[in-house]
Amino acid sequence: MNADPEVMRHFPARLSRAESDAWVDRIAAGFAANGHGLWALEVRDTGEFIGYTGLQPANFEAHFTPAVEIGWRLARSAWGHGYATEAARAAVTHGFGPGGLTEIMSWTVPANERSRAVMRRLGMTHDPADDFDHPRLPAGHPMRRHVLYRLPRPA
Repeated sequence: MNADPEVMRHFPARLSRAESDAWVDRIAAGFAANGHGLWALEVRDTGEFIGYTGLQPANFEAHFTPAVEIGWRLARSAWGHGYATEAARAAVTHGFGPGGLTEIMSWTVPANERSRAVMRRLGMTHDPADDFDHPRLPAGHPMRRHVLYRLPRPA
């Protein structure tokens, strides 16, 4: 999945198998450190692994950090079935319930309309004044600009 050029179109680079394995190790460490992280997603009927979703702290500094991000990545075969939205809703429920969060954020490059649609379906809102240049990407990088979506804890 992390090596698929279409899945990774809105990320700076595809990941090798070793990089993907290291990513899984960081996910496991995140659960231990933060009490939440990225969950593996499977199709309920078949058990097929289709990606991940969940909550993780921002790992960079920006005008809105510290922050907890909701994120997802799905294999192409899982696109268009509602899995990202369904799983992200469960993560939001966990974050605002047992996680005790007061706000959940998400960000992506402006062209990533699929993810932006999931953000809107979750009830997240976008204020262009919050958009930012991702500090982990160099000036001039075509993916440096990001849009930020917010979801406050329900009253």
